[in-house]
Amino acid sequence: MRTRLGTGLLLIVTFALLSLFPARLIVPGLTDVGRPATVVGMLLFVWWVLTRLNPHLVQVGPQPIRWVVLFFFVVVLIGYAVGSLRGLTTVESNSADRWLLLDAAFLGLILVAADGIPNWGQLRAVLRAFIWCCGFIALVGLIQYATFTDVTQYLIVPGLQEKGWVPDLTGRGDGLRVASTTGHYIEFGTLMAMALPVAVCFLRLAKTRNEKLRMGLLTLVIGAGIPTTVSRTAIVAAGMVFIFMMLVWDWRTRWNMLVLGIGAIAAAVAAKPELMRTLVEMFTQAGQDTSISSRTDRYDMVAEYFVERPWLGRGTGTWVSPMYQYLDNQWFSTALTNGLAGVAAMLALHAVAAWMAYKALRRAATQADRELCAALLSIQFVALFAAFTFDSLSFTTYSSMLAILIGFCGTVWRLTHPRRAVRTAGVLQQGQ
Repeated sequence: MRTRLGTGLLLIVTFALLSLFPARLIVPGLTDVGRPATVVGMLLFVWWVLTRLNPHLVQVGPQPIRWVVLFFFVVVLIGYAVGSLRGLTTVESNSADRWLLLDAAFLGLILVAADGIPNWGQLRAVLRAFIWCCGFIALVGLIQYATFTDVTQYLIVPGLQEKGWVPDLTGRGDGLRVASTTGHYIEFGTLMAMALPVAVCFLRLAKTRNEKLRMGLLTLVIGAGIPTTVSRTAIVAAGMVFIFMMLVWDWRTRWNMLVLGIGAIAAAVAAKPELMRTLVEMFTQAGQDTSISSRTDRYDMVAEYFVERPWLGRGTGTWVSPMYQYLDNQWFSTALTNGLAGVAAMLALHAVAAWMAYKALRRAATQADRELCAALLSIQFVALFAAFTFDSLSFTTYSSMLAILIGFCGTVWRLTHPRRAVRTAGVLQQGQ
């Protein structure tokens, strides 16, 4: 999709809206779907659909991710119809409408990111904006952690309305949990874990001393944001992405990153020994953690509801928390609302994106391109894992950024395709 406005610029604006403004800020009079970045996502969905209706604007060339997005959206629409036929309360009906709009924004970002980036240069520019925005989120979190102050109250934008839950600066063990501008501690930590391998890629791509210094500080800030969430999910996710990245790094880089990681842990122990003790106890005493037992205690309840409607579920968006119960598990939420079809669609979305990133990694011509593909691949596995630990698609900072990164898996697949007609796919011209 080539336009005068430019897909890259629109995606950068989306990243900025997601990171610079607290998640609780919405357009006045709307629900949380009125968040500025979500509105942009819905408009991008409409924009992409309109381009498909004009033969001279259609992006030529194959793109497998379009088909899995279509499958996902069809399942969502069927679930919406199933819920309507079942009969919904007013709260459930409003929630179903809300989820339909959120899914449109989510899928719109995927499609525009997959079809709209024309070359590696623009892809790197947008990814660079992504890590700078994540660096801002991390910096706000670090300031919150250091000052015990919710600095997001100073980021309120005139004309926007505050609505929804504001994450408190709360303690966990001997540590303080912060959420920065996101809507939840786990969301913040998981997002930093996803940004970390991309930041490391740009650190290794840096050619000048000043650029290396900037990228090094940015990577350090993003990495330092992870423990401030006091989240098992974030720590495991960070470990997962580095395991994937080690597969494409040379031995020198592996040793450098290992030494850097050990040094960072040692510095953290010296600076905040009580925080490190808390992080260790989260894993060593996990069996006594009520946050885990509360999740496992819901298994029987989830099973009872699931067997009632196992194939298509009870209806898109109709499991309304806290009217029912918080599930803290996106896979369970999807299984209850869209059944096995929804679980298959969600799994297929990540699996196809991972396959496309892997194919691009195998075909990439340079080490820099291979590392970017590996980073995008690792993010898909982080998303699969994180969906077990919180209602990931309910949090729009995480879900919107994830959608764009899923779309970029389609981008790198296209940009590394052996056929020039696919790599350089553009819009149809008059007379073609």
